[in-house]
Amino acid sequence: MGTLHYGARDLPLDDRTLAHLQIVIGMKLRRGENFFVNWRNTGAAGGGRNSIWIDNGIPIWCEFDGSKLPTINREWVETLASSASTNFGLQITEEGTLIPINSPHEDR
Repeated sequence: MGTLHYGARDLPLDDRTLAHLQIVIGMKLRRGENFFVNWRNTGAAGGGRNSIWIDNGIPIWCEFDGSKLPTINREWVETLASSASTNFGLQITEEGTLIPINSPHEDR
């Protein structure tokens, strides 16, 4: 389990998801494009959802638990990047779907 550190906020994510987010965040920030990142909390964390504004003025870094770079799924990167370009911002989804991570069963 890796961690996306953003200012004082830490978001635990599996290394594979984090690697894909790193690509999209880097791509957007290199272009000078700020955006929201949105995710749902697990049921164990009380449910609900979170949203953070990503811009170059706030320190951000990715901490991976594993040492190997996972194979990158270009379609998933494109899905994440497309959602980042909307008014709602980047929705962290399950790989290969448009279903938000930690989405309750009834939302599927």
